[in-house]
Amino acid sequence: MGLQRALLDIAAAVVMLCAVLATPANAGKGDLNPPYSETGEAIAAILESPDRLALPIQRIRPALKAHYVDNGGTIYWVGTGRMTPFIQRLERAADDGLNPADYPIETLTDVRDAIDPADPQSAARAELYFSSFFVAYAADLKIGRVIPQKVDPRLFRSRKTIDVLRVLTDLNKYREPSKFLASFEPKNPQYQALKKMLKLYHAVDESGGWGTVDPGGMLKPGAKDPRVPRIRALLQATGDYEWAKAPGDPLIYDQQLVIAVQRFQARHGLEARGNIGNQTIQAMNVPASERVRQIMLNMERWRWMPENLGDDHIIVNIAAFELQQVQQDTIVDRMKVVVGAPATQTPEFSGEMAYVEFNPTWTVPYSIATKEMLPRLKQNPFAYAADFEIFRNGKLTTWDAIDWSSHGPGNFPFTFRQKPGPKNALGRVKFMLPNKHDIYLHDTPSKDKFLQTSRAFSHGCIRLSEPVEFAYDITARIPGWSKQRVNDVLAAGETARAMLPKKIPVHLIYGTAFRGDAGTIEFRPDVYGRDRKLYNALFGQPTS
Repeated sequence: MGLQRALLDIAAAVVMLCAVLATPANAGKGDLNPPYSETGEAIAAILESPDRLALPIQRIRPALKAHYVDNGGTIYWVGTGRMTPFIQRLERAADDGLNPADYPIETLTDVRDAIDPADPQSAARAELYFSSFFVAYAADLKIGRVIPQKVDPRLFRSRKTIDVLRVLTDLNKYREPSKFLASFEPKNPQYQALKKMLKLYHAVDESGGWGTVDPGGMLKPGAKDPRVPRIRALLQATGDYEWAKAPGDPLIYDQQLVIAVQRFQARHGLEARGNIGNQTIQAMNVPASERVRQIMLNMERWRWMPENLGDDHIIVNIAAFELQQVQQDTIVDRMKVVVGAPATQTPEFSGEMAYVEFNPTWTVPYSIATKEMLPRLKQNPFAYAADFEIFRNGKLTTWDAIDWSSHGPGNFPFTFRQKPGPKNALGRVKFMLPNKHDIYLHDTPSKDKFLQTSRAFSHGCIRLSEPVEFAYDITARIPGWSKQRVNDVLAAGETARAMLPKKIPVHLIYGTAFRGDAGTIEFRPDVYGRDRKLYNALFGQPTS
């Protein structure tokens, strides 16, 4: 009997030891708690009372009641050692691209420490507070902190939702809160790459950044300049310079450094020729703290995006002036594009490409017809007669039948349609993704704009630098449409359509920080000022 008692005592000691080891060492106060059943009864009493509760709890009160009272959900926080790890996760919110100051870390710590073993109400309040803020943090990770169109009316992203009751129900599937939170983050490679880079850039920023380079004259390969060591050190910090030290004179702009500069220039959307001028130095002098903010803003944008972008999809990055073809999360092609000018910005939205049109006509938007074409017509009534058809109230008419001096923006029953041909504003081919914004992708006769690094010149639509090659890629998905057929249709000069059997998702995004080739991170200037507006929205400052 004495031996049996001894074994029981040893077993009890082992159980106690395991419980101690399973509890985080920094669990803090709150280790002593009221009995489980009493805490459950107190939770039910709080949720079923007629009183209005603290705002975080009140916001999701129906879901909390459904979980804890109606469905008999288990207590996840109180007495489990999970409170402190969750608080620690909130303290590291910056690693998720979120702001720790947005979360009530002190309040949760106080609520945890206020749990009184003799007061089930204190334990119940703690359970409800932690569940409420866990849901809030999960929502921030999954759908973002702000509503896109409240930041900018040109952000046409459908507001995603989160199933609060499902979150509460699934809590018990995860022993560690952080592992559950990871399931809410966007899984696409762009978001994950930004999160990885955020940690690295945070480390650089916290260690003092990478310094700056003094302005000066153009620095060309082979030149000797006192700024060279500073440039080399900076590019080592940014990850572009991969060698330990210069092979010769440290003041010489040698070939190793040229390669690093070209890599840096390419990552920042600059001409990667290796010459270091004012634009390159300005990009080098953007501090690490600013790059951290850029990454955080773009992580927020990816939270707004559809969870499934499509195995085979197209991304037009407005800020990068670039189109990417993506297959199975791999960028298989990149192409220069021209996007809307700052006064006629390209909106952000997701659509589906439905067909390709060869030798298209162009129906002139009302704003262009009245603001740009009408003034010229008042001077020369036949200014556009050679290339355009004109319709009055939908019926074809002639150019000599109109007195343009009697018409203006408020009295303009006309529609202009440009015929197919070498002067057509849409070029030889356009790619249609029907949408309410009347935005599509197309060729252009104005090829000179593609030579510039900043390409915001259009009225909103996307001009492609390699439209015919793109047409080959797209029509290859359509039975019967060979490269030769595309060429024959283009040569015929008549308008023709190729309907896609399966629509292709197209996502127009504004990415000023994004994953480039081989997993590197690229940055672009905030050409539309949308970074500034989003930063103000996220950090509580008014937008303008």
